[in-house]
Amino acid sequence: MKTYIHCPVLLLLSTFLFFSCEKAEPIQKETPKITLHKKSAEIISADNAFGFELFREVCKLGTADNLMISPLSVAYALGMTYNGAGGTTLQAFNDVLHFGDLSQEEVNESYKDLMDQLLNLDKKVEFALANSIWYREGFQVIPNFVQTNQDYFDALVEELDFEDPASVDIINQWIEDKTNDKIQDMLDEIPPNAVMYLINAIYFNAPWKYEFEKTETAKGNFTLSDQSHHQVEYMNVTGNFQLTGNEDFTAVDLPYGDSAFSMLVMLPATGSSADDLSAKLDMGKWDDWFENSRYTGVHVELPKFKYKFKELLNIPLKELGLGIAFSDKADFSKITTSMPILISRVIHQSFIDVQEEGTEAAAATIVEMVNESTQGGGSAFHFKVDRPFLYLIKENSTGAIVFVGKVEKPEYQD
Repeated sequence: MKTYIHCPVLLLLSTFLFFSCEKAEPIQKETPKITLHKKSAEIISADNAFGFELFREVCKLGTADNLMISPLSVAYALGMTYNGAGGTTLQAFNDVLHFGDLSQEEVNESYKDLMDQLLNLDKKVEFALANSIWYREGFQVIPNFVQTNQDYFDALVEELDFEDPASVDIINQWIEDKTNDKIQDMLDEIPPNAVMYLINAIYFNAPWKYEFEKTETAKGNFTLSDQSHHQVEYMNVTGNFQLTGNEDFTAVDLPYGDSAFSMLVMLPATGSSADDLSAKLDMGKWDDWFENSRYTGVHVELPKFKYKFKELLNIPLKELGLGIAFSDKADFSKITTSMPILISRVIHQSFIDVQEEGTEAAAATIVEMVNESTQGGGSAFHFKVDRPFLYLIKENSTGAIVFVGKVEKPEYQD
């Protein structure tokens, strides 16, 4: 079994950050980090708050044992859509996405600032983020809407013949290409009243900073929510990791690559469930929860897991206050003035593979816009993760949450 020892050097971070990154050795180069303008930092805090709220609502749906969303992907897809909103619809976007007093220009500049830096942050981590907009042939789009999303979101904008069945394949192929084929067949059909698709895709592939040795992987029992046992493969590693514990959970932070990104594994307290813990995720509590994080020797037993998740986010987004954007009162007059349009579906699909070498994950979000007149269609500390748990993959210098998930029943098939 490999044992890793390194000396932590805490970095000074803003109050909204999850917690500090480490510097493994005095001679090691500084951990890659993002330097954001003040307004961009506010976007990170807003996106994280929205991400926790959305994750709680998705958990309430109860449609899957294992689920994962990418708050960052949803935020970018909705961010492009936000540029087409007006009136009370725009205010709903501001409220749900927690933009506060930020102007639209500040919001757009912040998303661009974050995207530009995320893409080239850690040479050991493969990270890709892409945006696109596809609209029906002949649909009259206001040029400023297109230009804004090209300038700030680097969005590919294409006109397509939605009547041609091949258009579904073209859009799905773009998503597959941008997620290394991990998100497939996401769009099922193009309804007759669909006029536009706004899409974000994210791909993440990173080696652990401290790899789990395959020879140390062993089978063991994982206790399910109904107290029955399920056989899993436990990966093992021992080293100095950032550890946090309180009455609600115990958490360990497992870094990737040069520590720019990490996976935070959160094990609920005995007698509590993953759903109980997800209901408590809140930016207001986050700083207090991790204020006393410490580096210590930890032996980690983490089950391998790999799964896909797909969900319609209509109900969760409506519950958070974005219902007007799905209704006949929607105002997207900054996208087009030729007809009233609204959001009919927000589709989210994700994939994750966690094994000894590292983690591969991907997600995509589709915002489907339709003509509203025909609306369609939601001795070391032993940290053994042997019951349902939560995890977050985050960028450490800003605390930006890239993925957040729940595992009720870990399963792994090559």
